[in-house]
Amino acid sequence: MKAFSDLLDRLIYTRSRNTKLRLIADYLRKTPDPDRGWALAALTGSLDLPGVKPAVIRSLIEARVDPVLFRMSRDFVGDTAETIALLWPERETEAQDLSLNVVVHRLMTLGRTEAPAALAGLLDALATNERFALLKMATGALRIGVSARLAKTALAQAFALDVEAVEEVWHGIVPPYTALFDWADGHAEQPSVADMPVFRSFMLAHPLENARLDLADYAAEWKWDGIRVQIVRVGGQVRLFSRGGDDVTASFPDVANAVTVDGVFDGELLVRGAFQGGEAASFNALQQRLGRKTVSAKLLADYPAFIRLYDVLFDGPDDLRTLSWTARRARLEAIAPRFDPDRFDVSAMIDTTDFDALETIRAGARDASIEGVMLKRRDSPYVTGRRVGLWYKWKRDPLTADCVVMYAQRGSGKRSSFYSDFTFGCWTASGELLPVGKAYSGFTDAELKDLDRFVRQHTVARFGPVREVEKTLVLEVAFDSVHLSSRHKSGIAMRFPRIHRIRTDKPAAEADTVETLKRQVT
Repeated sequence: MKAFSDLLDRLIYTRSRNTKLRLIADYLRKTPDPDRGWALAALTGSLDLPGVKPAVIRSLIEARVDPVLFRMSRDFVGDTAETIALLWPERETEAQDLSLNVVVHRLMTLGRTEAPAALAGLLDALATNERFALLKMATGALRIGVSARLAKTALAQAFALDVEAVEEVWHGIVPPYTALFDWADGHAEQPSVADMPVFRSFMLAHPLENARLDLADYAAEWKWDGIRVQIVRVGGQVRLFSRGGDDVTASFPDVANAVTVDGVFDGELLVRGAFQGGEAASFNALQQRLGRKTVSAKLLADYPAFIRLYDVLFDGPDDLRTLSWTARRARLEAIAPRFDPDRFDVSAMIDTTDFDALETIRAGARDASIEGVMLKRRDSPYVTGRRVGLWYKWKRDPLTADCVVMYAQRGSGKRSSFYSDFTFGCWTASGELLPVGKAYSGFTDAELKDLDRFVRQHTVARFGPVREVEKTLVLEVAFDSVHLSSRHKSGIAMRFPRIHRIRTDKPAAEADTVETLKRQVT
């Protein structure tokens, strides 16, 4: 555990991407199996310890220290794992030198009833920084500025592998990745995933900023407001993967069961809305289905999912990624009739050859499920990541509203000392201020300090970690769309709200009303 805890400690205190890559690569080269495999699983979010839940961890610490002290300390520190690691009572005996493999196996082989005592025993046996590493690993909430992609890139760099090759075999191998490291060490051939439904990295787009493109070279299509998914069918098995490579098949069995075409396809997952005449509903409707391990019959009926296809990577065993977008699009249109039309269709192209006309079309698009426009170079192959000049996303301009700050809460990690999460509201016709959204982005570091100072100087009440403030500060909030919501007292919910401007020049009484926002519902 010591080497892994030292790695986490160093990763937390560096912002340099190259330094993080070097630290992870050094660790993977020096650490023996299976410890390095478990560490890689933790860094990529692939480690599942079902017996360890946040509630169990909180109950353990509250049985050992004053619960009020713990909650106050957690509010100050801003991180549960760090707080518990520091507060956990020290034993008189020396800390034990436990391997990561021993710790993981101890927790993986226990049921939920046995896990609390086992976890407490491990925390007793470890030093403070090792306790921190254990708790971060156990809860799957590392938050150390390392993405799964960066960890895989570090592995590739450590052993001179192609990162795309690593990505392609990744989902066919389970932790602690023995076959992966045998290949990395040169002791075995690259693992074969020919008959396995594995994830291939998505091709991504750059934002289009103040540029004009020749539509003779670029094709334009709508950017739909769902979640990007990859549909894989091979060997009779079907998987749906999110953009980050997460398997979301269980949340959408209605779609997965309808896939009968072998290959790998790129598309947008949406749900149909009855009031849209069966067309795509808003993202708010899709959210009812996201993140569920099991889906009830009522949800399946009320929010039927479908996929709008964008591209084809494999047609059966044929790898089409090196073909041009034009050739792949033609292949996709030829394949499309083989899909269930109730569950799949092909994203329509925007029929214009004039960029000014496209700009007008984009500006007028306020459909609930349209997020903007995609521009794809007609001769572009399907390549991983963002490549300059190939694909661009041109999102519609955000909506804005002037809202009043109502509540604030401290952030996490490097923001744990600042009030950085703000709940804001708009006025009703009767003069009541109702919450309409929450945002924690869009401001500079200097503006964050100003906002934090306002919260501390204008607090009127405290509710645990939350502070209620005087209703005097107006924020101009940008958001992509607004939807009706029965879960919120105001009756509406914003999509992607972020703070656009701090309006110290505007009186709170002149902020927008809930009715104004409702008129923008799509």
